[in-house]
Amino acid sequence: MPSPLKSLPRRQLVLIGIIALVAAGAIVANGLIGRSRNQQDLFQWTNAQAVPTVTLAKLMRGDAEQKLILPGDIQPYGRATVYSRVNGYLKSWNTDIGTHVKVNDVLASIEAPDLDQQLAQAKANLASAKANYDIASLTAERYSTLVEKDAISQQNADQSAADARAKKAIMDADQAYVRQLEAMESFKQIVAPFDGIVTERNTDVGALISSGSSGRPLFVVSDLHRVRIYVQVPQAFTAGLRAGLKATFEMPQYPGQKFDATLVSLSNAMVQATRSMQVELQADNSDGKLYGGAYCRVDFQVPGDPNMVRLPATALMPANRGSQVAILGGDGKVALKAIQLGRDFGDTVEVTTGLSPQDQVIDSPPETLQSGDAVELAPATSSAPKPAGKPNSPATQ
Repeated sequence: MPSPLKSLPRRQLVLIGIIALVAAGAIVANGLIGRSRNQQDLFQWTNAQAVPTVTLAKLMRGDAEQKLILPGDIQPYGRATVYSRVNGYLKSWNTDIGTHVKVNDVLASIEAPDLDQQLAQAKANLASAKANYDIASLTAERYSTLVEKDAISQQNADQSAADARAKKAIMDADQAYVRQLEAMESFKQIVAPFDGIVTERNTDVGALISSGSSGRPLFVVSDLHRVRIYVQVPQAFTAGLRAGLKATFEMPQYPGQKFDATLVSLSNAMVQATRSMQVELQADNSDGKLYGGAYCRVDFQVPGDPNMVRLPATALMPANRGSQVAILGGDGKVALKAIQLGRDFGDTVEVTTGLSPQDQVIDSPPETLQSGDAVELAPATSSAPKPAGKPNSPATQ
């Protein structure tokens, strides 16, 4: 049986071949056009991905006053550790801890028999020296009269006068020693050095007392009409501290109550171990609520610089480039700017120079970002809450 194509006339076969070639060409052309479009779309997508999308960091101006909270150590305005100047035994004590005393009030009495005997012996020696001087002085006066009458030689008179002067010197020395022992006798009475409160008593009746400060003090007297507050301030915060700066402090035993204090002096020296400076504040304690050795939390109001800028730490360029930030210009291109950092607050840092509040700083800049690179600013996301609609009831679903 002959093939259908062979049975067709030759003219029709040529027409069919032409149609087939046209269809094949159309298919190939369509494939080439689609491939070209895909390549063009890929090129445009790649170019779009090459331009990074960035967000801007939120800059904050420096505060007119900066709050600084640090621990403080409260100490009395004056504190004296009272020791004995004589050896002996404690005869009695008159004041216990918590007693309010005035200057020269007797705190305790010491029995010193050895000192009493030394004083008695010194007085006896003084009496003997005085008697010797009286005889020598009388003899010198008589010899002086006899010399005028040529009854004795001038040499004998001079020797007598010299002997009287020597006896007087011995008497003066013995008298000075007696006064010294009498002064020591006065130290048998332990007295308060100033008005204050007895905060320690470390002795009792019959205790052996040794002179000097080698052992524990007998008493400790504290002047608490005012208190001193010592604070270690980190080096980064010392620039704004000045005498007269006002502060407040709180104590655990008085929750919610604040006390006023004034900065009176700075040590002007850094503690190398902590890189901090000790400062002293003073506070009135007329109500007697503050005690020596207590802990407090001091709240400073340090003057700040309102022209200073604070920015998020994430806006800083990688550390290997130094302190730099990426600024977005009006033309959509980046400019890297060197800055100088101040204090580090953890999530934010203080910029002292190189930045103004009007600059558009890029947050979390890519590490490969260079000056002159074009960037695209991410659209602002709306944080407004969406209106809440009524839930669909089962009947309307």
